[in-house]
Amino acid sequence: MLLRINNLNVQYGKTTALNITDPLTIEKGDRIGIIGSNGAGKSTLIKSLLGIVNYTGSIDSTISPLDMAVHMQFNEYAESMAVKHIMEAILQTRIKKNRKLQELISYFEFEKCLNKKFKVLSGGQKQRFTIILVMMQEAPLTFYDEVTSGLDFETRQKLVEKLVYWYQDKEDGLCVVSHYYEELEQLTNKLLILEKGNVIAFGDKDELFKKYCGRAVIVLDNNQKNQLLTKKYIKLASPKHLIALACHAQEIESEITALLLQNNVNYKRSNNDIELIFINAKEQAVSGGIGNE
Repeated sequence: MLLRINNLNVQYGKTTALNITDPLTIEKGDRIGIIGSNGAGKSTLIKSLLGIVNYTGSIDSTISPLDMAVHMQFNEYAESMAVKHIMEAILQTRIKKNRKLQELISYFEFEKCLNKKFKVLSGGQKQRFTIILVMMQEAPLTFYDEVTSGLDFETRQKLVEKLVYWYQDKEDGLCVVSHYYEELEQLTNKLLILEKGNVIAFGDKDELFKKYCGRAVIVLDNNQKNQLLTKKYIKLASPKHLIALACHAQEIESEITALLLQNNVNYKRSNNDIELIFINAKEQAVSGGIGNE
């Protein structure tokens, strides 16, 4: 165990920013995706675990907040200074004398950026710079808050692939806040879903998919033809432009796919769609009164 939240409540004035009542444990090797709408409490949770906001309740931890690492969405550095000097000053080491730092610089293909001033770096280069600083801490628990925010798709994809590869055989725990569901599918094995400061779901991705979506889901375009074709089947909550059909048994899936193929309808099958998990977990929570005013 890295840490266990037994109770956690954060108030900003009269507003409850976070209210976790059921025990929540982060184990070694956990890769937890933290998702929720704006104002759900994601950043507040990270700040609480780092000990930088006041809270009531108890957090049992085998590590100190000082031994945790964090990559925040926005970071500020001396813009007119060469990147290598900022890096050496923060890490209190020399690049040419530190093999691990050299390895990370090479791994993230950052060598050509070292002599540049921070202000001329691209968004992707700035993110790689900060990630190198975070990884140098070798923390047992690291928080990544919107690590690819503002980057184009190709840059995001390359960065996520490097993070996946770097951590794949390590016991370090990761908590990843992201609104890019495809990144969470690659980086995480568990999900923590927050809504208005409350935990509405926490657990293994596959188990949560089965709980909220079923054995599998068939997804197709939402149009009049497809609505008529699929009107007798169970539909899940989904983005408005899509229809998501729950397949709780192989027979149902086979029946639906045969119907769609017969009518030349394009579709996608999924058994791990994080966006659908989030939408349907939120739907159930709201219908059950969780997160309502």
